[in-house]
Amino acid sequence: MILGRLSRLSGDESGATAVEYGLIVAFIFLAIIGGLSAFATNENAMYQKISSSVSGATH
Repeated sequence: MILGRLSRLSGDESGATAVEYGLIVAFIFLAIIGGLSAFATNENAMYQKISSSVSGATH
């Protein structure tokens, strides 16, 4: 009885599939965050340049 349950439990791979999908979602999330971080850094530098140009032109 117990051996039968253990053999069925070891053959069940539905939990492994859920873990794999979770890892895929986590990697996609990390890639999005990395891309947004790089974009935000470049955008911040661009706005700083525009701000200093406008400030220099008005003084």
